[in-house]
Amino acid sequence: MRYRSWLYVPGDSERKLGRALDCGADVVVVDLDASVAAGAKQAARAIAAEWLEAHRHQVLEQSPISCWVRINSLDSRLWRDDLLAVLPGAPEGIILPRAVSTEAVRQLAAELYELEQANRLVAGSTKILPIVGETARSALSIPSYVDAGMPRLAGLAWGVEGLGAALGTTRHNDQKGSWSDPFRFVRAQTLLTAHACGVMALEAMHGDIDDIKGLKAAARAARSDGFTGMLASHPAQVTEINAAFTPSESELDQARQIVAAFDEDKEEVVTPIDRRRIDMPQLKIAKQILGSGLEPRSGELTPMRVLRTT
Repeated sequence: MRYRSWLYVPGDSERKLGRALDCGADVVVVDLDASVAAGAKQAARAIAAEWLEAHRHQVLEQSPISCWVRINSLDSRLWRDDLLAVLPGAPEGIILPRAVSTEAVRQLAAELYELEQANRLVAGSTKILPIVGETARSALSIPSYVDAGMPRLAGLAWGVEGLGAALGTTRHNDQKGSWSDPFRFVRAQTLLTAHACGVMALEAMHGDIDDIKGLKAAARAARSDGFTGMLASHPAQVTEINAAFTPSESELDQARQIVAAFDEDKEEVVTPIDRRRIDMPQLKIAKQILGSGLEPRSGELTPMRVLRTT
């Protein structure tokens, strides 16, 4: 299973959900939160539930696509109804927006445990991916996930719009086009904490769906920095995200050479290849490249990037 591109699809749109499986996204996120108007929440739950059930029984066996649901935040009165509607369809995981702390994740996990029992699902099978750092307080608490010990935690993601609204910012970028300090801080904390936890690290959405050049640059930078995937708000973004997070043939060839060299001489910590020297951390990166697209396991993740050796 690959987890490069995470496409959000409005839960109240049968048309968009019907087309979602054909756009190439690794993960389809049925959104019951921001993209659904207040008056359409109930209808969205019914449509989402029907879509999940159909996907579960008709497509899942031959489809590499993972299905997740973004529920409404825990500070709303909507999230329990969201869960009641979608858990019978056995989504792989739940995305929790505006996750204020690890306690919010624990609260969601406890609710999932009860609903898994009620729906005869394997206990603990529904994963959780919180969107962190969307308020000043939650931004400062991101490192608390490291020692939280939450087996359902599949990854961490961060968002731009929520944080910007919470801070009342008038810009997201500095004069050079890079993230301004608050966003850079949250992005770095999300990345480092996810790696420390051994879970997926997801880059924020690129807001301008018409800016394909900017999207390419953002996705490539995210992969180079160590993110394992990226959120998408439109099908047009999926191809570029997948391309950015897929190793090139030259990267794969180099990774195979490194692994083969270590297999030939396992006693050597340092092995020469083409007049360069490689060590154990680079072996770890090589194995990550060769296994890219697979679900991260426990233990610290290694970013997929071009190897630079001296």
